Amino acid sequence: MKSIKALSLFSGGLDSILAARLIMEQGIELIAVQFVTPFFSYEILQDVEAYQAEVKRKYGINVLVENISPGYMELLRKPVYGFGKNFNPCIDCKIFMLKRAKELMVELGASFLVTGEVVGQRPMSQRRDALNVISRDSDNKTVLLRPLSAKLMPETEAEQKGWVDREKLLAFGGRGRAPQMALAKEYGISDYPAPAGGCILADPILSKRIKRLYAGEFNFGIDDVGVTDIELMLVGRQLLVPQGFFTWSAGGEGDSGFWLIVGRNEEENLRLEGLAEEGDVLFYMEDRSGPNILLRRALGALSAEQEGELFALAASLVVRYGRKIDGGFPPEMVTCKRGETSFKIMGEAPEGDSFRAWNL
Repeated sequence: MKSIKALSLFSGGLDSILAARLIMEQGIELIAVQFVTPFFSYEILQDVEAYQAEVKRKYGINVLVENISPGYMELLRKPVYGFGKNFNPCIDCKIFMLKRAKELMVELGASFLVTGEVVGQRPMSQRRDALNVISRDSDNKTVLLRPLSAKLMPETEAEQKGWVDREKLLAFGGRGRAPQMALAKEYGISDYPAPAGGCILADPILSKRIKRLYAGEFNFGIDDVGVTDIELMLVGRQLLVPQGFFTWSAGGEGDSGFWLIVGRNEEENLRLEGLAEEGDVLFYMEDRSGPNILLRRALGALSAEQEGELFALAASLVVRYGRKIDGGFPPEMVTCKRGETSFKIMGEAPEGDSFRAWNL
């Protein structure tokens, strides 16, 4: 008899840990896959080997890490099943990941898929009807096993063929966490994340920013939205300056805005410097403490006069968000760095606080 291998979706949360361990307890070789995008778990890519070692040490699970950012960002343009309370396409998200997981299952020689989904735990993607849709649309109806709720659901191929013992699977349901915590204790697992959810698309503040990015409110098209744009969304203070603010603009409610990101501390200043790309301009003061401000994707479509007015605004905000001198914000030379070249302009703090209305 050939050895049976399973592939498990892994988020690092308790449910995915327990689902994997339940299957491993039945003597089945299991490989977990952690998908990452700029919206969740992206920091893992900074040191994949360290993350894999940590998961193995804590939970005894072997995990692959795969970056699915391009396809996921395309999905956000028009998810079939729409969004949840915020900008979270939870049903389409799970379908997308399970489709890729099925491809990996074949590549790795696995016989079935495993997830940590629990019937009724999440209002959008873990209702019974949603779970059925996810299985159907990902083309995984027969091979997808949800061990934590298996006894509440029809038998899968893995159970029917005797690869796993259904009697050793569970009937968890609802939003309570006590059964999972008890099982973790039984397995000797105490170090696991709190059940807060790690997807920024479900965050009420961050998701609004990203929704506006995909709605075309910025001065570049949604076809141009990339991973770096999402990373920048998570850094510093965010400003969207309406074109109607400038003397050369005809104004109008439909005008897209210019995106400025303001560093709030040294760490964020360095982060902005590292994320700057071609077409961006970085503004900062060399002789006074203050923020780095990144003007994102604003070059190429404006005249020199228009650029000058936009640069002057950015420089004025560098001064305004900088350190006070004698209780005020006196003018200061601001360096404008675009690529390998740089030049300086005088920055004068704007009067009043009307610019605060531009906060994203």
